[in-house]
Amino acid sequence: MFRPAKTESMIKINELGFSYGQVRVLDNITLSLENGKIYGLLGENGVGKTTLLSLLCGLKKAQSGTIFIDGKNPFNRESSLLSDIYYLSDECAPMNMRARTYAENYGKFWEKFELAKFKEIMELLEVSVEQQMNKMSLGQLKKVYISFALATNARYILMDEPTNGLDIPSKAQFRKAVTKYTWDDTCIVISTHQARDLENIIDPIIILDKKEVLLNASLEEISSKLFFYYGSDPLENALYCEMIPGGNIQVSLNQSGEESKVNIEALFNTVHKHKELVKSIFSK
Repeated sequence: MFRPAKTESMIKINELGFSYGQVRVLDNITLSLENGKIYGLLGENGVGKTTLLSLLCGLKKAQSGTIFIDGKNPFNRESSLLSDIYYLSDECAPMNMRARTYAENYGKFWEKFELAKFKEIMELLEVSVEQQMNKMSLGQLKKVYISFALATNARYILMDEPTNGLDIPSKAQFRKAVTKYTWDDTCIVISTHQARDLENIIDPIIILDKKEVLLNASLEEISSKLFFYYGSDPLENALYCEMIPGGNIQVSLNQSGEESKVNIEALFNTVHKHKELVKSIFSK
């Protein structure tokens, strides 16, 4: 199986801005994304998650600010960079061909694509490579494109809501495929509303708000600054509290240094309830 040589790679976004007509979607967005990590990109509808992914893969042009991937502007469409980026859209086209034929035809655009790897991932996801794509269910079609994305061996894989349309067993298969079939220097960005589907694989967490980044931090950093308490006893000065089976999940400032398991949904709600406080905590 192909194994790419390790190189220093990074996405750098500086004061990025983008509008649809008079509607400003992204404004002054600054981020650095490192290789070897699986980023979870979270945010409410309309905050620009899909737009950001489209800008990263070069489908849209930044109207202000800059995006550089390995020092190159993705909108310049340099073949050497494009062959190292794969964007998995939330919308999957039901092509009138077999999955194997699709992979054979379109894999040529990614110089490190492996047909054998595509077939292996398809087998893991329990979809036949001989099946017609336009006769597949949404979940089966999603698996074809997930398999293709991972088989490109692209250094940057951008996924927009990849678990939409997948049933519960398939979501487990997806998590296994992502962790098993990507390299330790691959940069993956997964935009999702289904935080629970990806809770065990995404780290760091990016929370995007209208026109700003509220959070970009690793789970270790989040746990060091916020405490997640699971129980029935109320926490003094809790920032967020939600009823769960058996008690509550509460979030407070971590003033004791005690470790806790980060609950991503509770984190998201805490950040949105205390935007300025959270930004000040994580900017230190």
